[in-house]
Amino acid sequence: MNTINTQDLSRAKQIKQAIKLHNTHLKNSFSPQKPIQDFLLAKSKFIDKLLLLIWTRVITHNIENFALIAVGGYGRQEMFPYSDIDILVLFHDSTTENDKQQLSAFCTFLWDTGLKLGLSVRSSSECVKACTEDQTILTNLMESRHLIGNDELLATLRTQLAETRPWSSEAFYQAKIEEQQLRYAKFHNTAYNLEPNIKEGPGGLRDLQILAWVFKHHYQCKTLRELTKYDFLPQSEYEELFSAQELLWKIRFALHLLTGRCEDRLLFDYQRDLAIWFGFTEQQNNEGVEQFMQHYFKTVMQLERLNETLLQFFNEHCLAHDDNTYQAQVINDKFDSIAGYIAARSVTVFQTSPRALLEIFLLLQKTPSLKGIRATTIRLIRSNLYLIDDNFRQDPQARELFINILRQPRGITHVLRYMNRYGVLAAYLPSFGNIVARMQYDLFHIYTVDEHTLFVIRNLRRFALARHNNEMPFCNDIFLLIPKPHILYIAALFHDIAKGKKGDHSELGQVIAQKFCVDHNISEYDTRLICWLVKNHLIMSTTAQRKDISDPDVIHEFSVKVGKAEYLNYLYLLTVADIRATNPSLWTSWKDSLLKELYIATHNALRRGLENPVNQQETIQTTKTEARKELIKKGISDTSIKNAWQHINSDYFLRYYPDEIIWHTIAILNCSEQDLPLVLLRPQTQRGSAEVFIYALHQQEDFIFSRTTAALDKLGLTILDARIITSHNQYALNSFQVLEQSGAPINDLHRELHICSTVKQQLKNQHSKLDQNLHPQSRQAEHFPITTKAYFHPDPQNRSHTLELITTDHPGLLSKLGQLFRKYNYNLLNAKITTIGSRAEDMFILTTQDKQLISPEQQKTFIDELKQQLEN
Repeated sequence: MNTINTQDLSRAKQIKQAIKLHNTHLKNSFSPQKPIQDFLLAKSKFIDKLLLLIWTRVITHNIENFALIAVGGYGRQEMFPYSDIDILVLFHDSTTENDKQQLSAFCTFLWDTGLKLGLSVRSSSECVKACTEDQTILTNLMESRHLIGNDELLATLRTQLAETRPWSSEAFYQAKIEEQQLRYAKFHNTAYNLEPNIKEGPGGLRDLQILAWVFKHHYQCKTLRELTKYDFLPQSEYEELFSAQELLWKIRFALHLLTGRCEDRLLFDYQRDLAIWFGFTEQQNNEGVEQFMQHYFKTVMQLERLNETLLQFFNEHCLAHDDNTYQAQVINDKFDSIAGYIAARSVTVFQTSPRALLEIFLLLQKTPSLKGIRATTIRLIRSNLYLIDDNFRQDPQARELFINILRQPRGITHVLRYMNRYGVLAAYLPSFGNIVARMQYDLFHIYTVDEHTLFVIRNLRRFALARHNNEMPFCNDIFLLIPKPHILYIAALFHDIAKGKKGDHSELGQVIAQKFCVDHNISEYDTRLICWLVKNHLIMSTTAQRKDISDPDVIHEFSVKVGKAEYLNYLYLLTVADIRATNPSLWTSWKDSLLKELYIATHNALRRGLENPVNQQETIQTTKTEARKELIKKGISDTSIKNAWQHINSDYFLRYYPDEIIWHTIAILNCSEQDLPLVLLRPQTQRGSAEVFIYALHQQEDFIFSRTTAALDKLGLTILDARIITSHNQYALNSFQVLEQSGAPINDLHRELHICSTVKQQLKNQHSKLDQNLHPQSRQAEHFPITTKAYFHPDPQNRSHTLELITTDHPGLLSKLGQLFRKYNYNLLNAKITTIGSRAEDMFILTTQDKQLISPEQQKTFIDELKQQLEN
């Protein structure tokens, strides 16, 4: 398999075939159960043999002037199937131009073979100069390996680099730290994205390489194993590090083989196949892919911790510092401050006083000058986690310490992250251990459950801080009304703690939270509030997104569930923080305005008193009065207003704001029947979206709905809401709240005109075929098939039925529904459109054409055909 016939080297395509055959051999022989080093070495040796044969064929004159050097990962002999092949062609300073032509021919031949090269051609003096200017070049050369040619050239280069030492240990360390920080920032400083990059992401293979480079540069050692003799790396930690490295190597090797390219992202597309390959199968409601990814994320957490610990050790023991830098400053009888890090005063401190495992984090919060925990103490924490047992958890003083951590005015987010990284949080709260590194395999949660939880708490903390007021000013204002912020943090800590268990995670989480509150001596009143928040943490978002919050009955129903303004304040903040921590792209101005609108309406209802609900007729009359007053101010006569409104039913005034009614009324008065259909767009409304308004002869409502949604879909717009109104004289007044697919508002005049003209053309050409949607389904959606569910619910007054539909969002979905409504002669009264990632959760209020309810038989027939159409 590894033998290459020299006579075939003149033809690059035969080289390509040899590479292809070798990769096929690797794929057929690879197994996660076999030592990965064997495969890395096999690939490296294959490339060695290939390059040597090409070199000896092309470099035939004055061969003592040249050397071929493997550098980087290839130099380390860590070759993955489709990795870049980093090589340096080193030539003598006195090499002639004629000799250099051989190098040109060699390089050209390599490119022709299709090898993915990282190629540089330099003399030794050029290498030294390049290293002085760029530490990444020095990093590459640190792992150089002679392949063929004059080995004295490499020896000379190494001597020159050792003598000139272009980067001091301190400068090199600082450069690598900055490099790591920039790399982390690209991944939002989290390793727990559900499509992680196993090479470049935090806790990935690059973190291991950073460690190796820093120590190799300082000690001139070849491997990290040598660190054990310098007491930087205990044997147990080395084995932990080596085991983590092996797993990431295996995953990366398998990922390359699976994709047939240099792919380092663990995309959804490959996770299931990799889980099967690595032997993970479903166990007790835990999918194999979830187990595989949890194993990966726990490994990454180990590497993050080791990276932090070892780099801190290096900084402390290998770099020059002022004599006073490491003088201990006493904090208390257990801990000192050393170089800005809190440190245990004795190696037995946790054994003597186990509660210090929590106390250290409280002290970290209370001492603003501290930068973190000293590396030696991190090791002590890890080695003493076993002390956090049932007796520890039942200790009243330990419980008080934990609650005090959540009560502090600063440092809560950072401390909880430290506690999670070092294993203390999972040890103290075993239920939290269940969600550590657990992925939520769906379309909208992009973080692991523990990372999402900590992001929720971070968001809540930002609401408390004036310096973040520009982000969510309304939330900052509400936070000032919160009497006990720690209640909010506890609710956030437990809101998803039952994820991965069978059953409703909100119900199960409430039980876990209640036990915590009782154990930690939290008052009955606060316990009820925390448990209510955990159980109901989703009701505000579902009400805002799936119900008509302009309906006073909906507001009253929600207000009854909330009960009091204090609960509303807590729930609103938790809801906003939760959505923003789920997936940053899901938070839009539309959701912001919906939740704010629901909050204000509910707050007003609670202030008014639940025994005095708002009457619909009262709302209608108030809206009419306010709109008429403003229209008259604009010079429109009362007679004109009455003419415009005479055939409009009362639902219209219930479901629109006065400013919307004013805009509609002026548009209606300024158009004639010949101008219809009238299509207008208002780019920015108080709902945070654009409104497309349609005024047309009724024909059949489902026709207008299906053709309008088809046009908006084709235009690449996201439909957030649809309001369907039919006047008494059979005119349709419809409006659609829309945003660009990116979630951005529409603020370009040409774009506005194009939208209006496209929708109008679609409505005028009644017999034309509906255009196909142009934007494809997302890549991720293909891997999350959502079983279509559809239900009919009667409204409390038995005036209509609500069709609830849950399915995968796809091009033309709303248009298909409109056509189906038309086929069954259903009258569409209203629609509530909710899209979460690629999951559609839509509500449609329907009656028959003669305003009757839909019979059970009709419901079943309709749902059967609906499912059949969507599945096809």
